[in-house]
Amino acid sequence: MARHLITSAIPYINGIKHLGNLVGSQLPADLYARYLRGRGHEVLFLCATDEHGTPAELAAAKAGKPVDQYCAEMWKVQDALGQGFRLSFDHFGRSSSPQNHRLTQHFAGKLHEAGLIEEVTEKQVYSNADGRFLPDRYIEGTCPNCGYDKARGDQCENCTKQLDPTDLIEPRSAISGSTDLEVRETKHLYLRQSQMRDRLNAWIDAKTDWPILTTSIARKWLNDGDGLQDRGITRDLDWGIPVKRGDEDWPGMEGKVFYVWFDAPIEYIACAQEWQDAGKGENWERWWRTDKGAEDVRYTQFMGKDNVPFHTLSFPATILGSGEPWKLVDYIKSFNYLNYDGGQFSTSQGRGVFMDQALELLPADYWRWWLLSHAPESSDAEFTWENFQAGANKDLADVLGNFVSRVTKFCRSKFGEVVPEAGRQGPDETALIETLTTRIRAYESHMEAIEVRKSASELRAIWVAGNEYLQEAAPWATFKEDPERAAMQIRFALNLARLYAVLSRPFIPDAAATLLDALKTGDDSWPDDVAAALETLKPGHAFEVPQNLFVKITDENVEEWKSRFAGQRG
Repeated sequence: MARHLITSAIPYINGIKHLGNLVGSQLPADLYARYLRGRGHEVLFLCATDEHGTPAELAAAKAGKPVDQYCAEMWKVQDALGQGFRLSFDHFGRSSSPQNHRLTQHFAGKLHEAGLIEEVTEKQVYSNADGRFLPDRYIEGTCPNCGYDKARGDQCENCTKQLDPTDLIEPRSAISGSTDLEVRETKHLYLRQSQMRDRLNAWIDAKTDWPILTTSIARKWLNDGDGLQDRGITRDLDWGIPVKRGDEDWPGMEGKVFYVWFDAPIEYIACAQEWQDAGKGENWERWWRTDKGAEDVRYTQFMGKDNVPFHTLSFPATILGSGEPWKLVDYIKSFNYLNYDGGQFSTSQGRGVFMDQALELLPADYWRWWLLSHAPESSDAEFTWENFQAGANKDLADVLGNFVSRVTKFCRSKFGEVVPEAGRQGPDETALIETLTTRIRAYESHMEAIEVRKSASELRAIWVAGNEYLQEAAPWATFKEDPERAAMQIRFALNLARLYAVLSRPFIPDAAATLLDALKTGDDSWPDDVAAALETLKPGHAFEVPQNLFVKITDENVEEWKSRFAGQRG
């Protein structure tokens, strides 16, 4: 049994996330966590809300609420939606937690002691209309790199280029829209990332198994142009973690807070402290400190490609620069973007399906299956209602659901709701066991390599193999001439259904649970020995015929939903 630490990129607190956000980090992380638990490994799966910085302040102001109240309310919303999608976090924390305050200030102190933080007097945009300095995300304008007209002052979400507010063309205040901006001097702390360039390069070069998407983005920021730049880690904001070095005040930094991208990744560590403090576990440091037992932990991060620079450069620079024995990430699984029906998902325009709306339409398993089986791994992917309908209907209803329905209903009609006793397996069953053994080992290999689409494809093939067996065995025809052989075929198929529930649970946990409940078994052991697994349900074992696992999506549904989610979200 191995120990696995898994973190998903923590979502901003400002509103409900769309399906593209979900499949870009949290959902594949949950798939991996569920798979590893199913194989018997010890897993700590952490996520949290990212509550500091401009998005929180702007969203709270728009909602007419104090920012701390807004964040507390939205944490509850995001926590509930995570549960609705069956995201199996061991803890879902908050970057505004006391634990993260202390740890962020601790890291700042250690980096200062190491000479990796310097005070810089810089020029920053001041809005006369708003009467305040504008942090990066309070400024919008046109990206000088790609021409996107809604780029933010810290990063263009279109081309992912990191920016300074003064780089923007025709900048404006995100608060008031005013262009009455001027540049004034202010003092901030900078993390001297440039001093860490060689160490980071060597560290990334050693990650030969990382996805090309991850390493290519990291190397771009390390080596393109002037190379890795020092980065400001403080802001002129009211909401955030006050600037301190450890427990001490930081002279000259009064009234300032740490930049959200400095404190947010540190929340991964603080979240483990929250997990322990909430009474959910013990000894959080054995997951995060290599001098306390974390040397044997495998740490995997999941994120969209826009988050890669901060997780491959800034956060590792913080950990390495501290000089303390913190656990560094072993593997970063990054994803491209999921687009929506010919364009982009848009939170501001309400274009596309958001997590709350998705759960109002269909159970979580429909979305989990389609999103994971179409995960944007090697390139951007696109959600269309026609593809969603086809994937759900064909894979879930026609293949898996149909197999379960036919087997259980036929058994009930001919043998009652018990596993039949008569008959011995023949060459057809032996051949299927060999096929399934090969496919299950391939499925395991893809899952362990976090090849999400390949894993889904192999699981689908495993379902199809059972359907092909059932079609060729035709127990409904066999029963007329050889009832004992038909009984064996049905017993074999009922055990196949249990096997499918176990294998499918990382993808579709609700359907898997429903199936295991219907089969009245608590045996969810992994099929290391496929032949033995297919004899788990013994003759005479009682079961119930489950209701249809999956109802088909109709053409009328598709037309209605296409129209409903094409435009402005109210």
